[in-house]
Amino acid sequence: MIVCLLAMLLAAAVGGVMAWNAMGGGGPEQGISLHGFIALGLGILGSLVVGGGLMALVFFSSRSGHDETVHREVTERMPPDGGQH
Repeated sequence: MIVCLLAMLLAAAVGGVMAWNAMGGGGPEQGISLHGFIALGLGILGSLVVGGGLMALVFFSSRSGHDETVHREVTERMPPDGGQH
């Protein structure tokens, strides 16, 4: 599975480089400034923090038992026909 994922990552990277070169990328007029790299890095870091935090909340909620309690209460309140009219 890891080999397959690495192959897909490599294919995505090669495709990205080919697309960048096809658009004429890499020229001096299309460079990214220092502020652009800082913004890009902060955006990536922020996305990772938010994603990690949300995943931590999902695991915490699952392990605390709140999900099962809500599911049980909802299924007990449903009519026997599953709520279909």
